[in-house]
Amino acid sequence: MPDQPARILFVEDDANVRLLVEHALQDAGYAVESAGTVAGGQSLLEAGTYDLLLTDGRLPDGNGFSIATTAAAKGVQVLIYTGYMYEYYEEERARFTVLTKPIRLARLLQSIQTALLNTNIEQ
Repeated sequence: MPDQPARILFVEDDANVRLLVEHALQDAGYAVESAGTVAGGQSLLEAGTYDLLLTDGRLPDGNGFSIATTAAAKGVQVLIYTGYMYEYYEEERARFTVLTKPIRLARLLQSIQTALLNTNIEQ
């Protein structure tokens, strides 16, 4: 039986960024589902199984840290990326790997690969 690709839940409110990153992740061999809100991401997280959550920090109906907490409780690796790093308490930022926007796509893909390797999940 062939290895299954790592499953990524991607939450990003900017539709253009979401489409670009989603395609880059698929091109890199990942299975991706995406949402534009915390509520949408929570719904997908409840219904599916994921290896990694990649979420924007600031979303129209909340912040990525709330969905990150839910994902981490389910054993899902978490990456948060945001242009508003210092709007969040240091204790909040210390709980997850937080990347700063703007981020180069190559750096984002490397961070994803590293997070997945830390859980022994193959790409």
